[in-house]
Amino acid sequence: MTTLKNLQDLYVEQLRDLYSAETQLVEALPKMAAAANDALLRQGFLKHLAQTQQQVQRLDTIFADLGQTPGGHTCKAMQGLIAEGAEMIAQDAAPAVKDAGLIACAQRVEHYEIAGYGTVARYAQVLGHQQHLEVLRVTETEEKATDSDLTALAGTINQAAAQA
Repeated sequence: MTTLKNLQDLYVEQLRDLYSAETQLVEALPKMAAAANDALLRQGFLKHLAQTQQQVQRLDTIFADLGQTPGGHTCKAMQGLIAEGAEMIAQDAAPAVKDAGLIACAQRVEHYEIAGYGTVARYAQVLGHQQHLEVLRVTETEEKATDSDLTALAGTINQAAAQA
């Protein structure tokens, strides 16, 4: 376990947590896309996969700027969220019901990421890392947009699930 002496140390630790979360998500999103029955939901997962890959690259750039490495930390929260997604994928469920469950799992992931990026963006601001702040806010905005897209899809998919 790392000793956190100041906000800069906490900032790096939280960035490592997000890096771990994002790299885990890169592995999980193709599985969620493959399990989705609704074409728009499947496309949404694949779109988010491409965004997540870009987000990992942005974090790599921040770590390089800080002279730090991104590894050495495992995001246990994302492990749990992905495990819940895997359980949903394995469920024997009507197609629309499974899609509604996948949206629920995906939105939990998005809310975790929104909270994480919001936190590190505030740290970057306090620490005077203006370039990091701008990059982190781009990612936070993308996460919020993905959550909004999932909410929109849930409107029709939940109606279909109610009819199943």
